[in-house]
Amino acid sequence: MTWKPHATVAAIIERDNRFLMVEELVDGERVINQPAGHLEPGESIIEATIRETYEETAWRFKPEAMTGIYLWKHPVNEKTFLRVALCGSCSEHDPEQPLDKGILQAVWKTREELTRPDCQLRSPMVLNCIDDYLDGRRLPLDALINVV
Repeated sequence: MTWKPHATVAAIIERDNRFLMVEELVDGERVINQPAGHLEPGESIIEATIRETYEETAWRFKPEAMTGIYLWKHPVNEKTFLRVALCGSCSEHDPEQPLDKGILQAVWKTREELTRPDCQLRSPMVLNCIDDYLDGRRLPLDALINVV
């Protein structure tokens, strides 16, 4: 059997020292994550991040840089995720846009709020991405090459 990690993207968006996050239901539990999701066939990493952000938050995302590429293996189900995180800004919000299935709401949270015991993160990648962003880690978007 061939090993295949799940290819995912995530958006890191900060405004007024708060990060745009989603509260979602995963296996019946409420968790906090960045706007994130799987790449779909035929789309680029940048396109996937813009799409996922809009579908999960109703905000229009403008990617500006890549903060990192993260590899994580879930300790329980042993699925492996390869996440590319892009940082940027968002401008337009469409309050009429329905959010993806499983998404309860989009919320703005400080890093401190994300580390409180009552805040369950979907994975350790959530805080890793934010910390890398806060540390100033930026890679140019042109490093993401979509070969067609």
